[in-house]
Formats: sequence, structure tokens, C-alpha cells
Amino acid sequence: MSIWEAIVLGIVQGITEFLPISSSGHLILVPWLFGWDKPGLTFNVGVHIGTFAAVIIFFRRDLFSMAVALPKGIINREPFRDPMSLLAIIIILGSIPAAIVGLTMADQIEAFFHSGDGGNLAIVLIAGALIAVGLLMYVAERRAVHHRTIEDVGIRDGMIIGLAQALALIPGVSRSGSTITAGLFLGLRRESAARFSFLLGVPAVLGAAVFEVRNLIVNGLPDGEATVFAAGILTSLVVGYISIAFLLRFLVSHTTTIFIIYRVLFGILVLSLLATGLR
Repeated sequence: MSIWEAIVLGIVQGITEFLPISSSGHLILVPWLFGWDKPGLTFNVGVHIGTFAAVIIFFRRDLFSMAVALPKGIINREPFRDPMSLLAIIIILGSIPAAIVGLTMADQIEAFFHSGDGGNLAIVLIAGALIAVGLLMYVAERRAVHHRTIEDVGIRDGMIIGLAQALALIPGVSRSGSTITAGLFLGLRRESAARFSFLLGVPAVLGAAVFEVRNLIVNGLPDGEATVFAAGILTSLVVGYISIAFLLRFLVSHTTTIFIIYRVLFGILVLSLLATGLR
């Protein structure tokens, strides 16, 4: 991978990791569209570290408050009393479904979608997931009442949204897309659904980063890949941080319609290119 491809894909990762349009799907489809080689292990490690750093930096105060409140609540035998301690528990419990799916199916998903074993069928499934979740998001927007805030999220809500997050291991679904959609169905305000989605995603993004780093330790950093590695980290970190700030502010006064339209049109474009043999 050239440095310029790394920067482009780092930008793609930084944008799509947090906007509800699927980062894993785009990291497969963008190289496919341009005829580039698939991103290698080094790049995957870099961008996952970058986006993990972005969410940690952006939500550092919330994460610090939860890290202090939860042990304190456990020591005082009142872990559910403090709102930040309760939120930490909800995030931990909500992360379990994705952890189970990741531990049991990560290798199969990696082989089928990311290593090329799935061929054109994998591309079709990614495009289909883009369209399907986009339409589901549209239904959520039409039915949602948008009256609940993140303070109203309970354990049941966290588990439901966590189950939606587990589906996002399939490229094209989108972690933020599935969790925000679930939050809308549960009556959360758009910005609250997005904020909870990002906080819930911290363990998931950390898990992805640890998984990739583990593979990198086993295989080692290839010669000449240090610059690509650094470019992936820096670009995805900066763009990811901007994307979080943008989406939280955007959803205060806007719907998710623009993302719904994008998902559906992009999915149709991919299917059309396959059907016509242009790609």
C-alpha cells in the first residue's frame, strides 16, 4: 500500500467508523472500486488504534468519571446508585453480545469478507447490508418519538442496543448505524442515541485494536511499512475525532436522512457495477 492510499483509507476509516455508514464495509468497497490491493494487517492495526484513540480523547471526561464511579460504587455496595457507575455497568453488559460474536466468528468473517474468500458474494452482501440497515434506519426515524436522553438508558436498553452492535461485525451493517437505529426505536433523542453508541463502542473498538495488535505482534511489522502504519494511525485519529464532534452536533437539529440516502444509493451503485460487469 502506498502512503497516499493509506491516507485516503485512513480518512475513510475516520469518517465511517463513527458516521452510521459502515467503516468495515467501506474499507473493503473503496479498494474494490479503485482496484487497489486489500488493506493489509499493518494498516488495519493503525486505523483501529487511531479511531480508538479518537473516541478515548473525545470522551475522556465521561470515561474517567465512569472509571472512578464504578469501583467506588462496588466498594460501597451501591453500584447502581451513581449514574456514571450505572452507565459503566450498562456499557459492560451491552458489550457482551459483540464480544461473544467476535470471539466465535471473527475468523470466519475475516476470511469471507476481508481476505477475499467470499468473492463477489461478499460484495453483494455488503451492499445489501448497506441498503437494508438504511431502510431500517428510515423506519426508526418515522416511528421514533425522540423524548429520552442518555440518562434514561437502562440495562434492558443497553442489552438491546448491544445486540444491535453485535450485528455490526458483518461489513455494511455499521456499528454506529445499528446502535443508533436501535436507540431511535427505543425512543432516544438522536444525539443521545449517538453518544451512547460511541460510549458503548469503546470496548468494541478496543477489542478490535487489541485483536489486530496481537496479530501484528505474531507476524511482525513488515519492512518499509512504518510510514504506512503511522499514516493510518494519525489520519484515522484526527478525522475520527472530527467525525464524532460533527455527528453529535449535527444530530441535535438534523435527522439521519442524509445517511439513509447515502447508504441506499451507495449500495445500489455497488450492485449496479457488479450487475453490469464494470467491476
